[in-house]
Amino acid sequence: MSKPRFRWHILAFLAPAVFVYTAVMIFPLFNTLRLALYSKIDQERVFVGLENFYTLLGNPIWADQFWNALGNNFWFFLIHMVVQNPIGIALAAILSHPRLRFAAFYRSAIFIPTILSFVIVGFAWKLILSPIWGIAPSMLDAVGLKSLFAPWLGKEEYALTTLALVSVWQFVGIPMMLIYAALLSIPEEILEAGEIDGITGTSAFWKIKLPLILPSIGIISILTFVGNFNAFDLIYTSQGALAGPNFSTDILGTFMYRTFFGFQLQLGDPYMGSAIASAMFAIILVGVCIYLFGIQTRMRRYQL
Repeated sequence: MSKPRFRWHILAFLAPAVFVYTAVMIFPLFNTLRLALYSKIDQERVFVGLENFYTLLGNPIWADQFWNALGNNFWFFLIHMVVQNPIGIALAAILSHPRLRFAAFYRSAIFIPTILSFVIVGFAWKLILSPIWGIAPSMLDAVGLKSLFAPWLGKEEYALTTLALVSVWQFVGIPMMLIYAALLSIPEEILEAGEIDGITGTSAFWKIKLPLILPSIGIISILTFVGNFNAFDLIYTSQGALAGPNFSTDILGTFMYRTFFGFQLQLGDPYMGSAIASAMFAIILVGVCIYLFGIQTRMRRYQL
């Protein structure tokens, strides 16, 4: 029996992608983890082990900023899970109805904000919500709800929630399209069998379609988690690196940016910045592992 020939062309095709991914992802990741173990003492780089992490979590000044940013990040993520994903699922269910007219137009209109630049979205919504020249007060006044308007981006208790809802508006098209594709992949035979048993309309969605698209919902949830704990652009473009007012919109991304590169009177510290980035990586890694080895495993057993 002849020995199978090694297919060298596979390496030839994979090499460019592996090289680019290593250069822009793997190398910066390991370099960041390495920098987190060093510090500058007397203008020299010195290996300090986990000292930067002890400072981040134990020093009152650093710890207060870190836990504030982490708490804001969890709130930012929670709003996306509670608002964005259910709306995306509902929109997908409506748009997948075979009798809906202009469904393609509605899908395009909802998905368009997803491809817009963060700079455009942040600047546009800051203008819209401005109490001085924004159109939000006049729009609410037109429907008799002007009393509900407030400078939401200028109040500590509302700013982060407002930005999270703006992010929901921008990215609700992603879960909508993923769930829409999952709904279309459901075999017609299953739906027809449900109709024979008298399961139609809304009941068919809850009893037949929803259980079948649970794996897609799980994927959307973990993508939402990773995306929100990597968030930075919208907060930075709308509230600046200081994530005002009074750091009420500060998340791990903006906290890491200020620390690593410096801002205004704060000097940049790439070693502490790398420690924050490493902590972000660890949080995301733990979340993904919980999903893969916990939730996903149970879902596979349920399917079997």
